[in-house]
Amino acid sequence: RPNLQQRGIRMITNTRRAPRLQVPELVQVRDQMTGTQIGRLGNVSDTGMLLITSVPMQEDALYQLQFPIPDGRGGHLQIDVGVHLLWCEPTHAPEQSWAGFRFLTLDKTHRERLARWIEGSIPAA
Repeated sequence: RPNLQQRGIRMITNTRRAPRLQVPELVQVRDQMTGTQIGRLGNVSDTGMLLITSVPMQEDALYQLQFPIPDGRGGHLQIDVGVHLLWCEPTHAPEQSWAGFRFLTLDKTHRERLARWIEGSIPAA
């Protein structure tokens, strides 16, 4: 059985502060295990993301999530990530929470596309 590296999936251990893109448009995030829409992206970097969740989440749990990003040709690419939920706090809106995730697994191609989207979308300082 091939390990994660052999399947082209890189374990992400870098915890430095990476540039975060405040996501202006509505980007829905889906739990791959249940098929449920769990929330939307608040911000994203190449090491993690902040979600505004609309379902209860279990802190310190692992999830397989998916969200679309522009593919540069007028369509979308579904990004698949294995994540660790680091923290979760209620928002001021009823039945919504902020949830901070660290990426654990991310396919090399998806990681590169995600990084390009972030770099191309963050306004120049």
